[in-house]
Amino acid sequence: MKDFLSVSDFSAPELIELIQAAIAMKNGEAVVQNSYFLALLFEKPSLRTRVSFEAAMKNLGGSSIFLSKEEVQIGKREEIKDIARTLSKMTDCIAIRISSHADLKEFANFSSAPVINALSDLEHPCQALADLMTIYEKFHSFENIQLTYLGDANNVSNSLALASSMVGLSFIFCGPSDYSLSNEIVSQCQVINKNSLGITDDPKTALVDADIVYTDVWASMGDESSIEKRKPIFLPYQLNNELLSTAKKEPLIMHCLPAKRENEITDEVIESANSIVFEQAENRLWIQQAIMNKLLLNKD
Repeated sequence: MKDFLSVSDFSAPELIELIQAAIAMKNGEAVVQNSYFLALLFEKPSLRTRVSFEAAMKNLGGSSIFLSKEEVQIGKREEIKDIARTLSKMTDCIAIRISSHADLKEFANFSSAPVINALSDLEHPCQALADLMTIYEKFHSFENIQLTYLGDANNVSNSLALASSMVGLSFIFCGPSDYSLSNEIVSQCQVINKNSLGITDDPKTALVDADIVYTDVWASMGDESSIEKRKPIFLPYQLNNELLSTAKKEPLIMHCLPAKRENEITDEVIESANSIVFEQAENRLWIQQAIMNKLLLNKD
């Protein structure tokens, strides 16, 4: 396997191996140093993804270059296949944050270097694996653990639903029916594990047995103009203390960031003792270090 475009590009055992490798690296296990060169090709803004990839590659002994939307103009100034073939002749690995998943797949098809999905409109697999790593650190297993996701179906929830199905984590998606997971994602999850995925539009029902509650912005990057229309629709799904009081347990709180405080999550909840939001953010570095290490060692 050359590329990492979707969580399903790895097998379930490989996902567990990656998580365990990332935890070992985080705990100080030495890695073989190589002078790898990473290209970061980003059409959209980034804080955590860019910094974590650059730090991870530095930890592996390599270096990186950042290429912005204005510099490259993917598919406009130059054809995708030409950019892919050129960059892959000069670099060892390419991480792309891109609007279109179809364009990402085309890029990977023409690249001779490993390509990593650093976010597309369909999936955010690095985020999902960092989330699973964070959950694994807390529970040391995925068995009999329920992750409830509140809000809008987006690239993060797509990758989380698929990854949860693969590792046997119970994943409950809860959001307005018109903003739910696509039939395609649901079908993929059911093929992998017919018992892993649950869908509801009732947040109180979704939280009753939750071990972890996860939320994300109500309008994804590029859709910010729709937020005023969406607010009254999503307000019942705001992660606040009143809603959390319906849970039997005291669930851990997750958010992939950036957060719009007092929209999808209150300041009180994100700053609470049960919040592991910033542990999630740190784990982006370690899981991406493990992913790049695996892909580059396979390449060599």
